[in-house]
Amino acid sequence: MTLAFEPDDRRYLAELAEYVAIPSVSRDADADAMRRAAEWIASRIDFADPQIVETGGHPAVVGSWLGAPGAPTVLIYGHYDVQPTGSLDEWITPPFDLTPYVDEATGEERVRGRGAADDKGPVYLVVETCRQFLAQEGALPCNLRFLFEGEEEIGSPNLGSYVRTHAADLSADLVVSADGAQWRTDEPSLSIASKGLLALDITVTGANRDLHSGRYGGTVANPTHALAALLASLHDEEGRIAVDGFGDGIPALTPQRLAEIDAVAFDEEAYRADLDVPALHGEPGMSTLARLWTQPTIEVNGIAGGGAYSVIPHVASAHVTCRLVPGQRPETVARALDAHIRAHAMPGVRVEVRFEDGAVPAYTIDPGHPGIQIARDALEQVYPGEEVLLAVIAGTLPATVLFEEALGAKTMFFSFAVADEWHHAPNEFFRVRRLREGMRAWEILLRGFGATEGLGDRGLAAAGAVR
Repeated sequence: MTLAFEPDDRRYLAELAEYVAIPSVSRDADADAMRRAAEWIASRIDFADPQIVETGGHPAVVGSWLGAPGAPTVLIYGHYDVQPTGSLDEWITPPFDLTPYVDEATGEERVRGRGAADDKGPVYLVVETCRQFLAQEGALPCNLRFLFEGEEEIGSPNLGSYVRTHAADLSADLVVSADGAQWRTDEPSLSIASKGLLALDITVTGANRDLHSGRYGGTVANPTHALAALLASLHDEEGRIAVDGFGDGIPALTPQRLAEIDAVAFDEEAYRADLDVPALHGEPGMSTLARLWTQPTIEVNGIAGGGAYSVIPHVASAHVTCRLVPGQRPETVARALDAHIRAHAMPGVRVEVRFEDGAVPAYTIDPGHPGIQIARDALEQVYPGEEVLLAVIAGTLPATVLFEEALGAKTMFFSFAVADEWHHAPNEFFRVRRLREGMRAWEILLRGFGATEGLGDRGLAAAGAVR
């Protein structure tokens, strides 16, 4: 038996448009917009006794359907908040109007709008799949819990305390995240790892006020010069991270892992051309894909100080983020960075380093985990004849480590967004065909969960048996 989905996409797109129209920007949205988004997604899981719960920040939406005795329990995770729009001048169409269009280069049907791919579209399609199970078969194949938060795009600052306090209500054999993204459109993929995150602000202070650059130039240290030198010292001229102790704990890459990565089809020139940069850059001796999937990073996200007038600013600042890989601990990395920055401070200025709360280590799930095996089977059925790639998310999903620590459950990524859909950027889009592909894959996945004897580590053999 298979579910019968709509003959065309009109209803799906109309409903998704309602969701996207709510400007649920967690960084600066008003409380009314965030609650309206929470209410919208809660209305879509009306079969699961939904509740909008307070978290200390923006509310979360939780629910549960536990009508499959003896079957595993799976927690479905996603988020309803979105990133800021960025410059409205860069949007082709209004960011909160879900706008259908056909891509000229590929002929694909797409929809453009903030949150279409991250994470409203992927969340919508799993919830719609559940609704169709209940409408057509009267039940779900396995027990499901739901947790949709409103703060993922600002680092989930209040999720941890909520999950730890309500761990019994969220208990599950496995968490499946509708957030994340598949590697690319031309082959199905499952992500088995995501990078960790550490963020910091560096503030360099000089004189007690801004100074006339003619009257004071050459007599005092310029905070912008000092900051630029500090930031440049984080890497050597070839792009290697130059912070002593930054990479402590990272296991050496094995020849086998490098060979696996090298076997993945990856066109470096096409990657460069798509970004319109003169050349790719990074640690020498490694392919671009190997750097992306296996290496930690330090990136300067923003610099502020002074302006286009003749002044020596008395303060300059920078925001820096580090993406971490397995083996690194955020606290160890923070100590290494703090020591490096202070050791390289220019005389004549004061340097303050402030690390943001909410740092998380990298996350991994064993490729042999029963959930991965069932998900691979679902993708193989939806994309027959195509090999399922086991990929790495170069970004960070803070909830994964939290769920493992608080619930004792691994998280599996099962999203039908694609990494190239301009997440976080102006003109974010979602491929319309992924709605149907995603719903069919979720149908097969949930049936597979219901047919297995266990989704914990002890269920590995049983999961292999249902493939």
